[in-house]
Amino acid sequence: MIQQPIFLFISGAEIMFVLFIVVMVFGADKVPEIARGLGKGIKEIKNATNDIKSEITKTADKNGLDTSVTKDVQEQLKQVKDDLEDFTGSVRRKM
Repeated sequence: MIQQPIFLFISGAEIMFVLFIVVMVFGADKVPEIARGLGKGIKEIKNATNDIKSEITKTADKNGLDTSVTKDVQEQLKQVKDDLEDFTGSVRRKM
């Protein structure tokens, strides 16, 4: 049986219902504008967080702080996540 990914524990029918309500409230002609605005907002937030991260990294390097520790921790977390996914993949119950 094919296992579908779960997105925030919301099924396809629930997503369709929310989209239906959005179309009913805002109208079909406003939905693309709303989506475009949300996309721009998310892009601005992402750019701002990247700017903050780069500024923190530059400041840490300028002051002689060791930033390699965070990279090591991120690599270890990724390894644990991969190992956990491998383990749960074989244990996960088929739906």
